[in-house]
Amino acid sequence: MNPLLKILRSASALWPLYLGIFFSAAAVAGLSLVSPFIVREATDTIVSAVRGDTTPAAVTSTIVWLAIGLLAADVVRTLMDNVGGYVGDIMAARLRQILSTRYYAKLLALPQRYFDSQVTGTIIARLDRSITSITQFLQSGANNFLPMILQVGAILVITTIYYWPLTVLLALLFPIYMWLTALTSKRWQRFEGEKNEQVDLAGGRFSETVSQVKVVKSFVAEIRELGLFGKRFARTVEVTRPQSSWWHFMDSLRGVAMSLIFCGIYLMIFFRTLHGHFTLGDMVMLLQLVSMAKQPVFMMSWIVDTAQRAIAGSKDYFGVMEEQVEESANAQLVAATSASGVPSLVDDTPAPLAPQPGQPVIELDDVSFAYEEGKPVLDGVSFHAVQGGTVALVGESGGGKSTIVNLLLGLYSPTAGRLSVCGHDVASLTSEQLRASVGVVFQEPYLFSGSIRENIAYGKPEASLEEVIAVAKRANAHEFIEAFPDGYDTVIGERGLRLSGGQKQRVSVARAMLKDAPVLILDEATSALDNKAERAVQAGLDELMKDRTTLIIAHRLSTIAGVDTIVTLDEGRVDEVGSPDELAASGGIYSELLALTASSSEADRQRLKRYGFVGDTSLDS
Repeated sequence: MNPLLKILRSASALWPLYLGIFFSAAAVAGLSLVSPFIVREATDTIVSAVRGDTTPAAVTSTIVWLAIGLLAADVVRTLMDNVGGYVGDIMAARLRQILSTRYYAKLLALPQRYFDSQVTGTIIARLDRSITSITQFLQSGANNFLPMILQVGAILVITTIYYWPLTVLLALLFPIYMWLTALTSKRWQRFEGEKNEQVDLAGGRFSETVSQVKVVKSFVAEIRELGLFGKRFARTVEVTRPQSSWWHFMDSLRGVAMSLIFCGIYLMIFFRTLHGHFTLGDMVMLLQLVSMAKQPVFMMSWIVDTAQRAIAGSKDYFGVMEEQVEESANAQLVAATSASGVPSLVDDTPAPLAPQPGQPVIELDDVSFAYEEGKPVLDGVSFHAVQGGTVALVGESGGGKSTIVNLLLGLYSPTAGRLSVCGHDVASLTSEQLRASVGVVFQEPYLFSGSIRENIAYGKPEASLEEVIAVAKRANAHEFIEAFPDGYDTVIGERGLRLSGGQKQRVSVARAMLKDAPVLILDEATSALDNKAERAVQAGLDELMKDRTTLIIAHRLSTIAGVDTIVTLDEGRVDEVGSPDELAASGGIYSELLALTASSSEADRQRLKRYGFVGDTSLDS
């Protein structure tokens, strides 16, 4: 139960709801105990009349008032039960809000390395399963089990007053039940963990398949994907068989043990009544009280089952929550992972850094980096870019181009050397300061569901419509946007599915323009487009590059022919640095690429592809 208590403590902002649940549960428990006492009085009163100790007429009014008392107790208990249920429902909803927000905040604060080894769908499935199991258990416990537990506590006090051995037998029920449950738990948890793993993997694959359904259909892979998905759940069925048989075998043992103890309790009450120690009213009352205690004991089987699932789910939740966040993660994100309530989040994105006069805007000084220890991707890389300059990175796939982009975006930190942006060592900057100063246009535009206006203003949500239109015009996007019936309010669907590749890319260019960062990264921004779309996007890119320091990774030589500096990379090391004209005559990698573009042989074309150059690679295209 420690993980569940840990969750309750971590959500301490809900203490008024916890108190509300406790007091309503106490009221329900107390009012439930009124009925057996009233029934005892009614029983003894009726027995006295039947035996002739008094007349029926004399006790009629008493019986009526006792019946009214039963009615009043039941009505008030029902009202308090529903008040407690309402508070419990609100607590569960608030708890889900806090846990979900905290989980999301934690994910946003985690470094890129964490996501490199995760499947998106699995992350989502883990959130849904973990938090659903936790909140369902706490909600059911608050609404149903807590009143019963308080009720049992009161019953033990009452039975002690009447006959303490009866209390001993009743009290034995709980340690015996929990001991038998502890014997069940460890093995059951292991089975449940294996099932959760299969469900998470199935959910991850489901998300991947749905998000890339065009690929699945184009390769006629529907049956194969369905088979893989079905195998995951088939495995959960295989695991459920031994898990369920073990659980129900142990549950049968618990049930038999409980029945034997209740048999002893009933015999004790019957014999005490038979020998005159209890009146008939006492016996009826005690039997009612024992029946009331019996219900939560046998209900413990369901509660423990639900608790086991919640604990198993909470392990995955806390596994994520214990991950190390980025050292410079947004303070509000970190607060959201640890605060007792959900903080009021205010977008406090820092202003972009200003280039320092006389200093390079981008500078790598002997930078090395490895994703895995002992496997360097960059080795002693050094180059710089001045204000307003353009630098192109050229090299074979896997040569380190994208890694340099990742370092500039603060997704990773250099393992050695110094990287500076706008005259500041990135080691001294927060990730927010660095990213606010770097704009990027990816090969894949990565648009969100929502309107075109929202996507353009993603980096500056407070931007006016006039500002959005202004950058859209500069990005060569205004014309096609206005052609839609809803214009800038057009909803483009998930990942911008309603737009063509060129249209999506122009929206992403406008988005980068509105961010207005001094450093711009063009990461293969036109490689996936046809010539016509490329020209439209390139016009927007040319406008975007004005007065910015730009780093380009290109898949077409035509896009880097006019840059100021080319840096060629060979297996993570700088091979050459110079202008296009200088490197064209140097005999190095760039010179080789120029020669390959003039060749029509298939071998040379394959060689070009090793450098990531595809499609039209001519300099005059």
